[in-house]
Amino acid sequence: MLGQQFYHETIRKVIVGFGTTFNNIQLVRKDNSGNIVQSMKVPLAYGPKEKFLTRLRQDPDLASKTAITLPRIGFEIQNLSYDPSRKLNRVQKFKKVKSSASQSKQLDTQFMPVPYNIEIVLYVLAKQSDDALQIVEQILPFFQPDYSITINDMPDMDIKRDVPIVLNSISYEDNYQGEFEQRRALIYTMSFTCKFYLYGPVTSSGVIKTAIVDQYTDLPDNSPKREQRYTVTPKPFTADFDDDFGFNETTSFFTDAKDRNPNTGEDE
Repeated sequence: MLGQQFYHETIRKVIVGFGTTFNNIQLVRKDNSGNIVQSMKVPLAYGPKEKFLTRLRQDPDLASKTAITLPRIGFEIQNLSYDPSRKLNRVQKFKKVKSSASQSKQLDTQFMPVPYNIEIVLYVLAKQSDDALQIVEQILPFFQPDYSITINDMPDMDIKRDVPIVLNSISYEDNYQGEFEQRRALIYTMSFTCKFYLYGPVTSSGVIKTAIVDQYTDLPDNSPKREQRYTVTPKPFTADFDDDFGFNETTSFFTDAKDRNPNTGEDE
């Protein structure tokens, strides 16, 4: 079981899909007359909340050009767990027939995937309350309480699957420390659960084109001798499973005491 290398990038696809969902949030600022004075795309980055807060504390000068930009959005993975409520039949398989110009068709099989949940926390950081609320209101209406994205789960097996992103909770924090001149950070924390599946390795097998059955008599003997061989091949031999073809049936009789070696295909 273990030791066969495979990597379908499923978890990576889920994380990228999650980040892409929040990667195009726009923010506008208006003057007292309602005219737009500034429009910006809210930056998104993967990283823990403490990383951004530490960056703020290290550079508290509001006038510094190198200070971290607020508002911004950050997210990170919190937990990965098995979901028994979505368990599938473990003995069923996906099947796909593949072919190429250099080789005949082959059958790819893969066992049913395993359900897992990944918990991701999203942070909205802002220094102005209106900026934070504007971002939050662009997110919450789409989660009731879930929002689904589609990922290309298994390209080799032509499997695409919807991944529900469930909003679990929202919390608010006003992170303010130090003197009045120091930067303030308003933080909205949203907890999400992504429900996805993990896939095992793909097994490939060729098309069976020859069936050979050796018939024996004298079964009570410790070393029974073969008497007859029945062989079936497709007609034509180059036919594939989805072609219109017949069968060639051959019966052979033997008086020797040889047996067919299935590994070499020779009579020994």
